[in-house]
Amino acid sequence: MSTFGSPGPLPSTRPVPPQRGSFPLDHDGECKDVMMSYLSCIKKVKGMNEDECRMLAKSYLACRMDRNLMARDEFKNLGFKEKTPAKQGNGGDTGVKGELRCPHPGRYRSLWTTSALQSYSDTLPNLRIGSHTRVIFQGFTGKQATANAKDSIAWGTNIVGGVTPGRTAEHLGLPVLPTVRSAVEQLKPDATAIYVAAHQAAAAIEEAIEAEVPLIVAVAEHIPLHDMLRIHSVLQSQSKSRLVGPNSPGIISAVGRCRIGFQPLPCFTPGRVGIVAKSGTLSYEAVASITRAGIGQSLCIGVGGDIVPGTDLREALSVLEQDPDTDAIALIGEIGGTGELAAADWKDVPDQDPTGSRSTVPGRSRQSKPVVALIAGVTETPGRIMGHAGAFTITGEPSAEAKIAALEAAGATIIDHPAKFGGALKARLEARATTTESTSTGGFGGQGLGRVQRRQFHTAARRPGHKKQSPPIMTGHQRRHLYISEDKSMDLLREVGRINCGTYSGSGVRKFLAIGIDRSTRSPCILASPAMGQDQSNNNSVKSYPFDYRRGLDELLIGRIASHMQMSARGSVLESLGRLVESLVAIFYDKEAFFLSTSVVERLGEIKVVGARFGFDDAAYRSCGRQVDLQNLRDIAAEDPAEVEAEKNGIVYIKLGGAGTVGTVVNGAGLAMNTVDALSGHATNFLDTGGKATSETVKQSFSVVLQDPRVRVIFVNIFGGLTLGDMIARGIIMAFKELSVSVPVVVRIRGTNEMEGQKLIAESGFPLYSFDDFEEAAAKAIELSKKLKLA
Repeated sequence: MSTFGSPGPLPSTRPVPPQRGSFPLDHDGECKDVMMSYLSCIKKVKGMNEDECRMLAKSYLACRMDRNLMARDEFKNLGFKEKTPAKQGNGGDTGVKGELRCPHPGRYRSLWTTSALQSYSDTLPNLRIGSHTRVIFQGFTGKQATANAKDSIAWGTNIVGGVTPGRTAEHLGLPVLPTVRSAVEQLKPDATAIYVAAHQAAAAIEEAIEAEVPLIVAVAEHIPLHDMLRIHSVLQSQSKSRLVGPNSPGIISAVGRCRIGFQPLPCFTPGRVGIVAKSGTLSYEAVASITRAGIGQSLCIGVGGDIVPGTDLREALSVLEQDPDTDAIALIGEIGGTGELAAADWKDVPDQDPTGSRSTVPGRSRQSKPVVALIAGVTETPGRIMGHAGAFTITGEPSAEAKIAALEAAGATIIDHPAKFGGALKARLEARATTTESTSTGGFGGQGLGRVQRRQFHTAARRPGHKKQSPPIMTGHQRRHLYISEDKSMDLLREVGRINCGTYSGSGVRKFLAIGIDRSTRSPCILASPAMGQDQSNNNSVKSYPFDYRRGLDELLIGRIASHMQMSARGSVLESLGRLVESLVAIFYDKEAFFLSTSVVERLGEIKVVGARFGFDDAAYRSCGRQVDLQNLRDIAAEDPAEVEAEKNGIVYIKLGGAGTVGTVVNGAGLAMNTVDALSGHATNFLDTGGKATSETVKQSFSVVLQDPRVRVIFVNIFGGLTLGDMIARGIIMAFKELSVSVPVVVRIRGTNEMEGQKLIAESGFPLYSFDDFEEAAAKAIELSKKLKLA
C-alpha cells in the first residue's frame, strides 16, 4: 500500500485506540464521518497503524485542525509520532514520495508530500505577496506569458525566470529551465504563474505541487472538473503549496507592486482596501471605483469562478483580515456554492494569524475591518450556468438572495453595482475613523453609510437561517456542461449496473439520490433526501456525504444514506441501494460527470429508479479530447438555435423568460450577471462575450441578440481589462454597418482604452447613446425600451 500521506514510522508500542468522548465527534459531521471510518478500520485489521488506518486518522486530524477543534499536539492521542524530516538531494526537500491513487483506472501520479501533522490551511500565509515575492512563469516563452511578463516586470513584479519543458535558455534576459523542480532549486521562487492551455494546466499544477512551490496561480479556464478534483485531493494531503484559481484573474499586491495574473494595471493604485472576488470583470470595476475614491488597493485575491477553486472566499477573507496593509475589504461573490455563507460565518475560522502563530487570548487579536459586498446572479436562470464554470446552483445550495441576507446580517454593507464600491468603502472607513476605540466598528458588524450595525461579526450570535432554493434536477444545456435525456440516463444505468429503471407508477414515495460536488470540501459527494420534488419545501432534508476523489466512496456510508432516505432495513433494499450508488460512482468517474441525479422508490424489496438526469463536464472533451462518445448523446435539435450559434463563436448566451425588451451585450460573466440583475426584469438575455472579446465577437453578439423579436434596445456594458474599449467600439460600429441594426444602442465603455472607445462611438454617426455612469446608462436603456414598446 502507498505511504503517501503517512503520519510517519510505526510506534514501538501499541497505542490505546481513541474512545468516544476523546474528541468532540458530534461537533462536525464531516470530521465525525472520517473518525467513524477510522474506528471501523481498526476493528478490521490487526494493528491500528496499518497504512489505511493511519491515512484516515490523518484526514480526521486535518479536518479538525482546519476548524480549530483540535490542537496539533493532540495527534499524540492516536499514538503516532511526528516524522523526522529527511534531506532529499541538494535542495533540502522533505517528505515521502508515494503513488497517488484514485478510483479511476490509469490515474496514478507520483508526488511529494510533507509532514502529516500539517494541513492545506497552513499554506494561507503564502497568499501574502509583495515586493519580496520571487515569481516564475510556467509556459514562460509562450506569447501570452511573454506579454504578461513584460508588463509585470515594468510595473515592478520580481520575475526571476521561467519554465519551458525541454529547454534551457534565456528569455527576456531571464533564465529558462526545463522543469519546475530545476527552477525551484536554482531560482528559489515564492510563486509560479501558470500560462499554459487548459489541457496542459492540470499537469503544470501538479508539477508545481510536486516541486513544493509555495504559491501556484492558475488563470486558465475550462480545465476539466475531474482533473481539478484530483488536484484538490492532492492539495489537501500536503502543506507546502497554495493554489489560486483556476479560471481566475490571479492575485495582485498594489502596495508591493507584485502582479501574478492578468489584471489591468492602469486601474490599480496603492491603498488600504483588500479585495476578494469570484469575478474578474467585477473586480476590475471595483478597483477602478476604489481608485477614483482616492483610497486605493492593498492586496486583491481573485479566487475565480471555477466549481472548486484552490482558494475560496473565506480563506482569502481570513488573510485580508490579518493583512497589516488592509483597512477595509471589498467582497464580490455570485451564485454557486456556499462560500459567501462561510465568509459570513468566518468567526468559525481558527483564531490564527496567517503567519502561523495563534492568538494568546480568546477572540480576534485585531479589530474586524469594514466590509462592503456585492453578490451577482440574483436573476439567475435555475439550472443554467451563468458564464463561469461554477456559476450555477444545485440542490442544497443557497440562492443569491440568501447570500445577501447572510452577509447583511453579519454587518456587511451591500451594494448592487461595483461602481459603488469606492463611495461605500470610503464612507465605512470614515465612520470607523470617527468612532471611539471603545465602540466596535468591525467589518461584518459596524456602522457604515448611516446604517446601524445589527450585530458584531465575531460574536457568538448565529446568522439567521436561510431557505435553500434550487431544483433537485438541473435542466437545460450549456457549453461547459453536457446533459443527456432521462431515457439515455437510464440506459446508462442499466448498462453499467443492471439497475432497475422505469416510469413512475404513482406507487411509493419518491426519494432523491445524486452524486454532485461539495464545494466546501472541494470533493465529490453523495446527495440524498427522503423526499423528491422540484420545489422542496424543506431543502434541509438534502444531506451531503463528501468523499475523497482518489480514495473513492467508503462503503460504510451506504447504511447511513439508507437511514437518511428512510429506506427499510431489509438486506435486499440495502444491497439494491449499494448497487445503485456503486453504478452512479462508476459513471461519475468513467464519464467525468458533474451531477448525476435520480428519483428512486422502494418497490418489492429493491430500489427502482423512476427518474434520472445526468450532466457531464464538457470541458473534458473541449479541452482534452476525452469523452468523445458522450458528444453523440447530445440532442442539438432540442436546444435553442441562438444559443447553439453563440456557442460556436465562443459566446455564452442564455435567453431569459419574461416580458423584457432590453438585449444585453457584456464582457465577463460576473459583470453580465450583475447587468441583468440591475435591469430588474427588463433584460431579454444573459450574454458574456468572454474576457478576450474582439470586434468580431461583438458583431456576432449583436447578431445573436437581435434574433429575439422582443428586443427593442441593446445595452452594451463593457469594462475593459484584457478587452480594449476601442476594439469594442469598432465591433459595435461593424455591427451597425453589416447587420443593419434598427434598434437604438446604449453603450457604456470603461477601463482599458475607454477614451478611445468613447470617441469612436461619439463620432460614428449611428444612433448610439454613450454614458460613463452605469446607472444613467441602464436608466436610458429602460426608458428607450418603454417608449418603443408603447409605440
